[in-house]
This record gives sequence, C-alpha cells and structure tokens, in this order.
Amino acid sequence: MARLTLRIIGRELPGRTCGEYRDVQVGTQRGREPDQLVPADAAEVVFEIPVETVTAADGTADFRGPYVQGPRGARFVYLTWGEFPPGGEFTMFRRAKFHLADLPEGAAAGGVAETSLGLTDDTGMPLCAGTRPPRIAWRLTGADAVS
Repeated sequence: MARLTLRIIGRELPGRTCGEYRDVQVGTQRGREPDQLVPADAAEVVFEIPVETVTAADGTADFRGPYVQGPRGARFVYLTWGEFPPGGEFTMFRRAKFHLADLPEGAAAGGVAETSLGLTDDTGMPLCAGTRPPRIAWRLTGADAVS
C-alpha cells in the first residue's frame, strides 16, 4: 500500500451568491459528508485529499480511502458545493467529480498529484459534473514524484 495526496488548487471561485444560492461554500466529500468547507468567495482554495493506493489481485492499481467514491476501475473524488447559512446545516446543490483514472502514470506509487483549475463554469455557477482533461491536468510533484 502507498499513500497518495491529491492536491486540488481552485481559483476563480463563483462567490458566496450564485444564481438562487446564498452562503455558498465548497469542500471535499468524505463519505456522504462535506469536509474542509471554504466560503466560495475565497481568492483560492487548496484541498488535500489522502488516498491509499493498493495493487489489486489482477496487478492493476486501485484507490481507497474515506474520500474515494465509485466502483473499482471507476474511482473518483468529489468537491461538493452547498449553501451553509450561519447556524444552519450544509445543503449540497452541486458536485464536481475528479476521476482517478485521469491521474498520471506513477501516481499509484504514492506522493502528491496536483491539479489547478478555475471553479466557476461558463455561466458563472460553481463548476460541476465530471472534470476531465483537457479542463484539468494532473501532475506529480514533490520528492516522491515519478517522471
């Protein structure tokens, strides 16, 4: 088993008010719950998501951990968008999906895989649905990076 950190750097956030939504925040999704919430008017957000990588019986890499969603061979992590009024509860209204199959070769060996992207879609709303290349590009960074 190896440890991999997914680092998602978000910029160009849509703001605390988006369309009909108020008090908007963005965070990661751990299981079914939001985690690492940040107001959507931040200048930049950096989410670090721990992932365990394992070798399956057939020799292929697989990903596990509390943030990892989806079936084997189609794993992903979410950024979740929701309204979170003061004193209230988080109510999710959108999610952006980051497919682990898009990670660079060598990511399963561990280290840090990083991507940087704008988190506002073309209509001024929070980025949602599948975020795939070419919209994002992952790169391995740090001492454990494999070129």
